Amino acid sequence: MPDLTDSSFYLNRELSWLKFNTRVLSQSMKKELPLFERLKFLAIYITNLDEFYMIRVAGLKQLFAAGVVETGADQKTPLDQLREIRAYLSNEKEVIQESFREVLKDLAEENLFIKDYETLSPVLAKLADDYFFSNILPIIVPIAVNATHPFPHLNNLSFSLAVKLQDSESEENSNYKFGMIRIPRVLPRFFQAGDNTYVPIESIVREHVEEIFPGYKMIASAPFRITRNADMVIEEEEADDFMMIMEQGLKLRRKGAFVRLNIQEGADEDILNFLNSHMQIFTKDIYAYTIPLNLGALWQIVGNKDFSHLGLPPYNPKTLPPFDNHESVFKVIDKNDVILFHPYESFDPVLRLIKEASKDPQVVSIRMTLYRVEKNSQIVQALIDAANEGKQVTAVVELKARFDEENNLHWAKALEQAGAHVVYGITGFKVHAKVAQVIRQMEDGKLKFYMHFGTGNYNGATAKIYTDASFFTCKEEFAKDSTTFFHILSGFSKNKRLETLSMSPTQIKPKVIALINNEANAGSEGRIIVKMNSLVDQDVIQALYNASIKGVKIDIIARGICCLRPGVEGVSENIRVKSIIGKYLEHARIFYFKHSEPTIFISSADWMPRNLERRLELMAPTFDKALQQKLFEILQLQLNDNVLSWTLDSDGNYTEMHASEEERDINNHTVLEDYMNKIYKAQKKDTTSHKAEKLAKRLFKES
Repeated sequence: MPDLTDSSFYLNRELSWLKFNTRVLSQSMKKELPLFERLKFLAIYITNLDEFYMIRVAGLKQLFAAGVVETGADQKTPLDQLREIRAYLSNEKEVIQESFREVLKDLAEENLFIKDYETLSPVLAKLADDYFFSNILPIIVPIAVNATHPFPHLNNLSFSLAVKLQDSESEENSNYKFGMIRIPRVLPRFFQAGDNTYVPIESIVREHVEEIFPGYKMIASAPFRITRNADMVIEEEEADDFMMIMEQGLKLRRKGAFVRLNIQEGADEDILNFLNSHMQIFTKDIYAYTIPLNLGALWQIVGNKDFSHLGLPPYNPKTLPPFDNHESVFKVIDKNDVILFHPYESFDPVLRLIKEASKDPQVVSIRMTLYRVEKNSQIVQALIDAANEGKQVTAVVELKARFDEENNLHWAKALEQAGAHVVYGITGFKVHAKVAQVIRQMEDGKLKFYMHFGTGNYNGATAKIYTDASFFTCKEEFAKDSTTFFHILSGFSKNKRLETLSMSPTQIKPKVIALINNEANAGSEGRIIVKMNSLVDQDVIQALYNASIKGVKIDIIARGICCLRPGVEGVSENIRVKSIIGKYLEHARIFYFKHSEPTIFISSADWMPRNLERRLELMAPTFDKALQQKLFEILQLQLNDNVLSWTLDSDGNYTEMHASEEERDINNHTVLEDYMNKIYKAQKKDTTSHKAEKLAKRLFKES
């Protein structure tokens, strides 16, 4: 038996994530994709990389400073990882630039342009000048840096133009002065000149530097963007008022250590020295680009409706049987458990459940966990309405949801003001479970419970672009466990266990390992198919290796990080790993174990130490055979996908899949869109709910 703790069997978490982001970047280079889709992937890549530096690289720097030697199963030190990350990103920089230049060239063929000020026609330059004096000059902040003007505080991801100036009345080569011009976030990233030309704001500002600093001549300028450590360490045990502590933490985040500098390629050496004399950023964390900085803002161009033909055809999520008529959500759930797969099936039934509960006079209580909700959340508004109506509302608002803290603080205050009982999570843990419970008092005086369990957030906006599973039930075993779970969240509890559901940090990991081991006992008859965002946990990986050694066939669909190394002789020859990157962000967690009863589960938890050991998560079984079949067929479709898929090789690299000449192309996103459209058209032909449901089941089976 091989030593399954050997570091060579594990891929590094951070490098695995970088390869995921490379797969995102590769989408921007695909000529077969519409141009706006390519722009989107460029924007996503840059935004992902920003967060990676703010959290992961910043964390590694802290570990290195603290003298930590090893951080994971691969046994790479923080310094090893930092060196490999920098080398990887340095090599990838040209790929980003080439991709942007290619997209730019293809956009020009569609008569859509991104141009610097100096390349504008006189007519468009005049528009840019007018915009500068009316909209930019009044709100930008010119900053001199000298003995009486200290180097300013720069917020995380702030964008500025550094300038090297000379007194216009002084002789040549006299002392230079240095300053900067902050470009506020209230300004758009690009000025739209005319109908089809976008001008980077910094190039307009650069053209007018001498009007911003009257009496000075501009010698050189360089746009730059800084990244700070954005991780927050909250001393929860010492917090009397957790909301106040979070608000203070958000303010401190703006002052995190500098961890990266992005600057224009060929920037004046004096400007670079001026900036870094104040920031002290390690040389290899300074990235110089020949393309505009802050391309995460390309969404502004993607939003141009005059060029909507440059995007993929929009898909409208469908409300299908059994939620396709005006029948009460409660009556639908009374008949059968239901599973929806978003965004192909609409998120609307989830919203309807909470809205209907807020108005139903029989409803006495609503309980929900809220991790990431949109800014104008109809779900939270329904909870506020329910509280105002005198219903008992309990909302577990996770204030530690990274980068959603401020939005969650806003909703927590609004819910409290309406009279809801708001819980801010559990000390030392994040509450990442997605569960809602509605309690109704029936005519006989008994209470009936209606539950929703999800793999994704209660967020109507992301539900249109993330693939997630939703499970509705009113079964007593789920009612009992969900009640216990909410009691754990709102009260004191010790050694509480759930019976039907599994909860982390105490139950999901042992349950998953037991399910894997059960398949291992079946040897070559064993079968495991699991879908998740990331696979990192060493104990779970060892269990998978052990099952593979015993002959179990294992398929892992992991969109992002995977630390398991497949295809290693004598260890993981029976394990295949694939990643799917496409129109929708694969976010569902679905687990299939052939010899378990039930065979299939959904969960809010990835198989990572943070989810299994440091968060409150839920894993729900599905008992209904039709629902099990639906989830299993989704897994099978994704395994058959040969258009959006990449396979992980034993060397840690990913290979893009392509259909052979004998195979047809299978894009699981378009297959599911087409399938849902078929059901929708079928139900329109026959509005009888019973017949529509039969049509839906038949079409799903045939699909």
